[in-house]
Amino acid sequence: MRMSRKKIHLISLGCPKNLVDSEILIGGLKRQEFEIVDIPEEADAIIVNTCGFIEPAREESIDTILQAAELKKIGNLRELVVMGCFSELYPDELQKGLPEVDYFFGTDAYGEIIAHFSGKDHLKFDPHYLRSLLTPSHYAYLKIAEGCDNECSFCSIPMIRGKQKSRPIKELLDEAEWLADRGVKELILIAQDTTSYGWDLRPKVYLQDLLKELDRITHFKWIRLLYTHPAHLSNKVVDVIAKSDRICHYIDFPIQHVSDRLLTSMCRGLGKDGIRKRIYQLRSVIPNIAIRTSLIVGYPNETEDDFQELVDFVEEIRFDRLGVFTYSEEKGTPAFDLKDDVPIKTKWNRRERIMLLQMDIALEKNSRFVGKTMEVLIDEVKYGVSTGRIEYDSPEIDNIVTVNQKLDAGKFYEIEVTDYTEYGLTGKTI
Repeated sequence: MRMSRKKIHLISLGCPKNLVDSEILIGGLKRQEFEIVDIPEEADAIIVNTCGFIEPAREESIDTILQAAELKKIGNLRELVVMGCFSELYPDELQKGLPEVDYFFGTDAYGEIIAHFSGKDHLKFDPHYLRSLLTPSHYAYLKIAEGCDNECSFCSIPMIRGKQKSRPIKELLDEAEWLADRGVKELILIAQDTTSYGWDLRPKVYLQDLLKELDRITHFKWIRLLYTHPAHLSNKVVDVIAKSDRICHYIDFPIQHVSDRLLTSMCRGLGKDGIRKRIYQLRSVIPNIAIRTSLIVGYPNETEDDFQELVDFVEEIRFDRLGVFTYSEEKGTPAFDLKDDVPIKTKWNRRERIMLLQMDIALEKNSRFVGKTMEVLIDEVKYGVSTGRIEYDSPEIDNIVTVNQKLDAGKFYEIEVTDYTEYGLTGKTI
């Protein structure tokens, strides 16, 4: 039965790539004159865009779905719809296990969902130009490709999203201009692997080609690069970053591990020496670059020696930003067939040991900013306190700068750094 009151609430879980999917869907729903409401209790229908990448994300998705379902008993909710990676990966299991949900859709079913609510099965729309930004208006993500051709043994993304499908440069430039016209000052490039962008296109293009074109859009103050693969980062991409005034001297560079034995099992395509060489090359060409990485501890058969090798590498390299995940078994991946023989307690202990080491490294690195004047983009102002970021920090995952003044969100300020913690700086306008 179709809704009479067209009020929809959307809950977006997971990564920025999922967030872009949610933005496209909301934009399409608005075009069909549905009202998007921020308060779930006011909604006639709720859409949950799920994440199914690792077990904690799936648990969060289930908890969110069940919480939303409660509104059928106490609120106006008539319809509960689930979409995204989780329902793409486990459609049959979820339909059996979650009878509270009325409809399930996959990851890119924008048209199907809009047609479902509107009753107009003939709808045609260009998804990438219907976006309704869920980020603050001054920054936005640009999804340059969907899917992934890598075969990392621990990762289920290729099963969920399929093979890599890069978007043509012209299409991306049009969308980037569209975002610039709407006041976006920071453009953040995302994909499952941004460094393999364009390899599947004919004629073939490369990430450095796209970066050069985006660099010409003068409205953007910052262009940020996420999800680069260490085995695929080319010298040409590094050179483009080094020469640009707009592309941030920041790179998201997930190495996962440094034990050659584990890296081979993970199918990462690059060993410890290769990873070290890439990092030193980055710092040689771009001396002030901030490198963020992600690590996995507790991968099957990870010994104490393997882990100590990782600890020693983190201490040697001294990454600017670092996150650690405990290994999670993913059904259907090659690693699922390996014996997950590292106890949960050991996994969490190893994670804590690296995070404590990184806290010391972060403190030392942040101390160097005291007394310096940094350009800060203000993201939020609340109760007279402004928070923002410097060039070396991506939103939501990295450090923040706190200024005890009421500034304007979305604007850049020159801030003198007066204090620091492990995960942030404090400053004042000059």
